[in-house]
Amino acid sequence: MTPALTREELFAAYALAGRDEPSIRVNFVSSADGALTVDGHSGGLGGVTDRRLMQVLRAMSDAILVGAGTVRSEGYAGVRPGARDAAWRADRGLEAVPPIVIVSGDLALDPGLGVFTEAAARPIVVTHSASPVEQRRALDPVADVLVCDPGASGRVDLSNARDQLAARGLTQLLSEGGPHLFGALLEANLVDELCLTVSPHLVGGSSGRILQGAGEAARPYVLAHALTDDEGFVFLRYTR
Repeated sequence: MTPALTREELFAAYALAGRDEPSIRVNFVSSADGALTVDGHSGGLGGVTDRRLMQVLRAMSDAILVGAGTVRSEGYAGVRPGARDAAWRADRGLEAVPPIVIVSGDLALDPGLGVFTEAAARPIVVTHSASPVEQRRALDPVADVLVCDPGASGRVDLSNARDQLAARGLTQLLSEGGPHLFGALLEANLVDELCLTVSPHLVGGSSGRILQGAGEAARPYVLAHALTDDEGFVFLRYTR
């Protein structure tokens, strides 16, 4: 095993093939026995390299995709890259801060949440045409609200959401959960890459898996790499 992987090593290991085509990368950490959280939060499973990797993946992304439930349970606030990551983005012509894109069908989001009030980049909320109009109006001052069901299906069309975001120049999306959003993305055949950190902890209990809601099927992906560090973490990168 190697010491905690450096920022430069992680940028090289997780480099994008290009930025022109829309792509969705999913990032999760789980325990060795498959638990997603400890005491309801994922933070207790992480380590030095895992936290550094999250920052590197965020720095590479055009936007961070997250479900409304994860925003509430994990206490998401505004994303603020460090000085070196901001410089890395500036050198590549990227905006200083990637916006958070929140997927929500019922728009049960308080405009006073930190994800809105502490955001350095204006958040985007993705919803559908049957979501409450009054709640859309309540969110208008703090976020851009995108209606993403062109056929008025009453459910968020994630493919349409990806296309609308790409039209805004946000082609490289990093999904940080939760598991139901991951399942919906997989069901819609939109997952281009999975970055999975396996934590050297055994948790037990009733914590859920990283993926929920997708129909059962074997969907083949290719192992691009398996890295380790001296804390016993394994960093897996799967691509189509």
